[in-house]
Amino acid sequence: MFRSKPCVAAAMTAAVALYASHAIADETDIDQVVTTAAPFAHNADSFATIVGQVSRDQILRSGGANLADVLGEVPGVTGSSFASGASRPVIRGFDANRVRVLENGVGSFDVSDVGPDHGVPIDPLSAQKVEVVRGAATLRYGSQAIGGVVNAINNRVPLEMPGKPITGEISGSTGTAANSRQGSAMVDTKAGPFAFHADGFIRHTGDYGTPLGPQTNSFFRGNGASFGSSYFFGDSRLGAAVVHYDAKYGIPAGDTFIDMRQTKGLFGSSFAVDAGALTTLNIDGGYADYKHSEKDPAAGNAILSTFIDKEWDSRAEALFSVLGPFSDTALGVQVTRKDFSALGEGADYLLPTTTKSFAGFAFTEVPLLANLHLELGGRVEHVDIDGTPVSNIAVSRGFTPVSGSAGLVYESSAALKFGLTLASAARAPGQTELFARGPHDGPATFETGDPTLKMERANSIEGTVRVRTSRVEFEGAAWGAKFNNYIFGRLTGNTCDEDGACASGGGDLKELLFEQRDAAFWGLEGKATITIAETSAGAVGGLVLADYVRATLDGAGNVPRIPPYHVGGGLAWNSPKFDASFLLKYAGAQNNVAFAETPTKGFASLDAQMAWRPLERNPLIELSLVARNLTDRVQRNAVALNKDDVVLQGRDVRVVVRAAF
Repeated sequence: MFRSKPCVAAAMTAAVALYASHAIADETDIDQVVTTAAPFAHNADSFATIVGQVSRDQILRSGGANLADVLGEVPGVTGSSFASGASRPVIRGFDANRVRVLENGVGSFDVSDVGPDHGVPIDPLSAQKVEVVRGAATLRYGSQAIGGVVNAINNRVPLEMPGKPITGEISGSTGTAANSRQGSAMVDTKAGPFAFHADGFIRHTGDYGTPLGPQTNSFFRGNGASFGSSYFFGDSRLGAAVVHYDAKYGIPAGDTFIDMRQTKGLFGSSFAVDAGALTTLNIDGGYADYKHSEKDPAAGNAILSTFIDKEWDSRAEALFSVLGPFSDTALGVQVTRKDFSALGEGADYLLPTTTKSFAGFAFTEVPLLANLHLELGGRVEHVDIDGTPVSNIAVSRGFTPVSGSAGLVYESSAALKFGLTLASAARAPGQTELFARGPHDGPATFETGDPTLKMERANSIEGTVRVRTSRVEFEGAAWGAKFNNYIFGRLTGNTCDEDGACASGGGDLKELLFEQRDAAFWGLEGKATITIAETSAGAVGGLVLADYVRATLDGAGNVPRIPPYHVGGGLAWNSPKFDASFLLKYAGAQNNVAFAETPTKGFASLDAQMAWRPLERNPLIELSLVARNLTDRVQRNAVALNKDDVVLQGRDVRVVVRAAF
């Protein structure tokens, strides 16, 4: 029943399945405030585009070592799944240079855009929630966010004074598939006008099991900690934090592993100005020193390559109240600098690069009628990129992406809202797309960039609908984007040796060339929930979700590595002391593949969970039993560059213990 496209559309528009688990109820609460889609505090339904959210409960129950793992129930979002420690979020088929990963609105400071084997140094255990923003709202975060934004939100730089002298949480879990063990702790406290936050985590997994046996070299080891403080004076605050992250993880189907570490400083402030229409000035930023080495255990952990990134990101936004017809307005600037270098064999792949950008942006809202309002956004950015392509002649490129958007939100009734967004967004090429010049052993590719690449531009349209009643909630989107000069990595079908001699069957590395061509994307996605029955003991509910993406290159077939459609549904019981739920999700076959790509078969995955809270009041103690992929079917991810060699994790049963006070 999952094999036809009409089934996907029906599942998305028919709001007939039911779901109301404890975790999902938090996510779909219409009063929940989101912080990524706009500089003002609004609930999720105030925007023309749909904002995906993942709660702390879902994060802990997912058990994954990366942000992509916790986003499985957000329609339109998948992961690159290259390794346990390296699975970058993929939004509507866009990844790497088109999806910006943030921590509290500031860059993640890593080299995950350089290769799919490079992880993002933000562990889900440190996040209190994760937001996914698509469409025009991403203009506030840069041209590299043209496909979407994933923002991990935490309290590392305290945003408000704690209501109690001390609050915190301790969690731990163990799982069967990879003999996993992990734990986390976080605490918030206060002393006079100062608020303090500290957190830490540790994670240990072996090679995970699959229906075909253990996936070799798929282990993960990670730990991290942070300490931050903010000083509050009146309605203003000024704060900073220090964060450290360490990880070691294997590259599946290979022999090497990555040893990663990052130390970063974060700064956050908000000043109540109250000078006429100017109400608030927010200044945020960060600096990080990132380094990872690719090591060969067969040679005594000899270092093969080292990748280094020294990067900072700073932004300031001035918030205004009513300005003529504009109800809320933000004007901001953003300045970034990224100094990248590689040593050892990594220098054969990419020589040092420097990327600098300066941008100005604006976001405003215009109430047109009592039930109709307009959102306007714009960004002008200048990007300078210096590097050395395969010609060995240093090149400096400059780009000035200009982007704009307009969104309408129409409230037909208290239960029904429509959104329409038009956007034209431009993106400068990334360092790898311009300057890649050789072998990259992690993904087993021989890559060649093109230093003459032009900016790419996406002209897009998106329509959304939201239904909110006392028993039914539905949100869906239909969207399309036409790209001019879309940049992509094309597999030629040839293989190369380490020296770049490429031919049919000529070596162990797949030849990949960065090119650009016009492209068209379109898709559908939706999620529906309804409460079946409510009693004094609890409630029964359920969920249906689905997404579909189609992407083609003008005159050149399919865009590489596009996810298949997904459709799923589940039921749940929710009560003050006990929850139980299941979700059956089907990933369709992907036969619309690019040249030199192999198709993937469809598969079904069944997840289930139970949670028991013996105390209804503080402290909250929760014991959960979480099962993933109970069908234990062979699963391959269509967007993974190593999908032919790597099978996704099989059946896993985890016990999670959590105490919050």
